[in-house]
Order: sequence, then C-alpha cells, then structure tokens
Amino acid sequence: MITSSRMKGLNPYVPGEQPKDRVYIKLNTNENPYPPCHQVQQAVIDFVKSQPQKLALYPDPDSNELHEKIADMLNKTGGVLCRARVEGGQVTPSPEDKIPFTVTPDMIYTGNGSDEVLSFVFYAFFDSGKKFVMPQFTYSFYPVYAGFYNIPMDQVPLKEDWTLDTDEMLSRVKENGGGMIFANPNAPTSLALTRDQVRQMILKANKDEIFIVDEAYVDFGGESCIPLLQEFSNLLIVRTFSKSLCGAGMRLGYTVASPELMKIITTVKNSVNHFPLDAVAQKAGCIACENPAYYADCARKVCEERDKFYNFLKSRGFYVLESKTNFLFAKHPDIPGEELYKRIKEQGILIRHFATPGIEDFVRITVGTPEQMEKLKCAIENVIK
Repeated sequence: MITSSRMKGLNPYVPGEQPKDRVYIKLNTNENPYPPCHQVQQAVIDFVKSQPQKLALYPDPDSNELHEKIADMLNKTGGVLCRARVEGGQVTPSPEDKIPFTVTPDMIYTGNGSDEVLSFVFYAFFDSGKKFVMPQFTYSFYPVYAGFYNIPMDQVPLKEDWTLDTDEMLSRVKENGGGMIFANPNAPTSLALTRDQVRQMILKANKDEIFIVDEAYVDFGGESCIPLLQEFSNLLIVRTFSKSLCGAGMRLGYTVASPELMKIITTVKNSVNHFPLDAVAQKAGCIACENPAYYADCARKVCEERDKFYNFLKSRGFYVLESKTNFLFAKHPDIPGEELYKRIKEQGILIRHFATPGIEDFVRITVGTPEQMEKLKCAIENVIK
C-alpha cells in the first residue's frame, strides 16, 4: 500500500476500552453516569420529528445560538457546576467562581468534541519550529497532536507528590518560546492548580507565549481560569460537554478566550471542516445550557460519590490522590495496576490501566452512580481478600 511519509510516522491515540463482547459496568472513560436532562432528550426527539427537513440541510456553520447559550451558562454558573448555587431552579455562581466580566458569544468557539477543538488549537498556536511545554503525565492525546502536526514537545516531569512542577514548566517555556498546555485539573492524576498558581505562571511569562488550559474536569471541583481572561490575552481555555454536561455521545467541545483568538481558530476550522457540529448536536447543546441546575446537581452527586469512594479506597490500603475530577487515580501496595484491572474486569467492571512507565502501578477509576460504586467496592473486596 502506498502511503505518505507523514502517515508512517503517526502514533494514534488509544481510547479507553469500548466493550463489544459483553455488558460491563463502564468506569474506564470518565463519562458521566447520568443521562442528559429530560429537556435535552425531548428537544432532540421533537427536533427530529417536527423538523426532519433540517437533517437534509447544512447546519449553522458558526453555531451562533449555541455560542450565546454557552456564554450565558458560564455567566450564570461561574464555570464550576459543583459549587454553583441552585435556588428555585435558578443558578448563581459561588462567590469564589464569579466571573468579573461578562462572557460574550464572540469569546466562544465550538467544535466536534474537545478533541477536534484541541487539534485546531495545536495547529493554530504551536509552531513546528519551537518546542511547546506540557507535563510528562497528562492527557495522552497531546503527544498525538504534536506528532500529527510535527510540533516538537518538551515534557516536564511531575513533582514527587504528582503535582505539576510550575517553576520548571515556566522555565522551559521561557527557554523554548513555544507556549504551554496542561489539563487543570490534570488527567490522569486528578490534581489541580489553583487559579492563582496559573496566574503567577502567566504573569512571569512573555506576553507572546500562548497558555492553553484544558478544563475538561473543572466542574467537579477545580478553579476555572475564565476570570483570568480579563487580564491575559495569551490565555485560551478548552472545555467540553462530555463530562459534567452528560454529553460524551453528542461530541461537543468549546474554547473560551478573547475574540481575537477565536477568529484564529475559526480560520483553522474553515480550512478543515466548515460544518463541525451537526444540527441535532447544536440543539442538544443549547437546551443543556438552558438547564444548568440539573447539571449542577449531577456534578454534586458525582463529587459526593467520589469522596465516599476515596475514603473507601484509603481504608483498604490504597494510595489515592485527592481528586478534583470525576475519577480517582489510585494504586494498591501489593497488587500491580494491570492485575487489578484484569481481576476487576473478570467481575464485569471496567476501569482504566495505563501501561505507561511511571504510572503503570496505578488505575484510573471513573465515578459512577452509587449503585455502580457499591458493586465496584464488592469487586475490590474480592480482589484484595
């Protein structure tokens, strides 16, 4: 088969296991255990039934209504759902999350899941002639994009406590001049920098160096960096509907940044895929944004179950990091990570194991419903007896 030299050098992303042979309790890909709100479900049904012709027509290429709804949701929630205050169905931000300006639709870009959004961000802001900085252990798609676009990367080891080494990352950004990306809270470690820690890094960097913060999990207890956009024009934030908005199946991701940066990403989009979001996904996303109270409740339930399971694992001798996400990163002192994964899978439950050297003893466990987590507790008890 004849292929390009570029094709031969690709190292594709390996997603979490998607079972086909049997039904598992699926706690391996950080999906939300709760369905979208009933308003989203009904809106999708009504859209297809009452406006079937729209499926034959191209959707809004710029998702204008969706951008308006996302901006409104962020202003109402402060960008952190688990702490948003809900009263009488109305949502207001927790004081520590209140955004000190109004997020506007021209500060939003949406794409086909945050993975596509990240791809466009890499293309738009990282240069093939300069190394960009990223943590050694973080979202494993980042190195894939680096290889795809032939962008050199500089991976900074984490500290012994698994936190990001912000001083070293900043030092290398200054040395390389190619910008930085990191997930906050980080995956798979589940730990988060404070907003001020991120602010201090950007303050000390050059103003022409891009800082990309991936906030896929921030709704479960992190501190969003959206308030920092008032101060920094070189900051871009990536977010997703897949986790806290119960929408992994809809493929909706978005960025928040200055209108100038959004125009740059839109240029990339229009050079690759003019219509990244289908009409049904746009409708579902709009209705989800109109119902933040439901998703705030889901986020709180996940956080409560996460903290209970954290205590369970600690009581059973596991080493567990204190999570600000919808998953836990843990290891057992006597059972290797791969063996733990396999033995739990035998009992009908999937968790995630990474063979990556340095974290191969850990497993990553997505937080499910209380019923699912009780079954996982039983499975773990059976393994460690």
